[in-house]
Amino acid sequence: MIEVYSEKYKYLSSFVQQKIENFQQEGEKLGNGDRNVIKLFPVEGEALVLNIKSFKVPNLVNQVAYKHFRKSKARRSFEYAQKLQELELGTPDPIAYFEYPTASLFKKSFYVSEHLEADYTFRDLTHNFDIPDHEVILRAFTRFTYQLHENRVLFLDHSPGNTLIKKDEGNFNFYLVDLNRMEFKSLTFKERIKNFARLTDKQEVVQIMSDEYAKCLNEDYLKVYQLMWNETQIFQQKFHRKRRLKKKIKFWKK
Repeated sequence: MIEVYSEKYKYLSSFVQQKIENFQQEGEKLGNGDRNVIKLFPVEGEALVLNIKSFKVPNLVNQVAYKHFRKSKARRSFEYAQKLQELELGTPDPIAYFEYPTASLFKKSFYVSEHLEADYTFRDLTHNFDIPDHEVILRAFTRFTYQLHENRVLFLDHSPGNTLIKKDEGNFNFYLVDLNRMEFKSLTFKERIKNFARLTDKQEVVQIMSDEYAKCLNEDYLKVYQLMWNETQIFQQKFHRKRRLKKKIKFWKK
């Protein structure tokens, strides 16, 4: 077993180890856990709640790749969280990661982080337009994404459920989760705009984000909007095509 802790949370090592060892039997499950399982574990005597993500054992090809050639999802999540915090970009505190390799293959892994109780996720902004300060939050989120891009961060899973939103004394703060797919590089104009494509299929939301991002870049609104809406439609077409294909495969398997 490999275990690595943030310096700040080394004092919790015995507690974290015990929760990893008893992950199947203990903890409050979060979400449906179709691929990966997330459970919550309150730390006695503290306000801290651990969010432990158990990654599914990868297929055989990836068991070889993660053992010999690539960093695991758990390790990437941990290191990317540290990198974001170094850049003063929001993400729950990284606490630890665990890996369970064999002599030749990679098996289970876990990522442990602070659990944040969010007021909203970005998904809420796409479904409920009656949220107080809806447009204010949406514009603040767009500026947050601009700060990611300015700091050479390309969040490849920039999707509706992966940004937590907390209101603090009238300000809105944003925290990225599900961090294992990121690139750190200078971004082209198209890469920046395409990074919004997975977030929503609502045209009015895209219009607001386009307007705010155009202001951040000091660019023409129509230029930003037309590319952002086009990339959104391309993503939606691919997404729904994939869903239809999966339904057909499931039907024939039955």
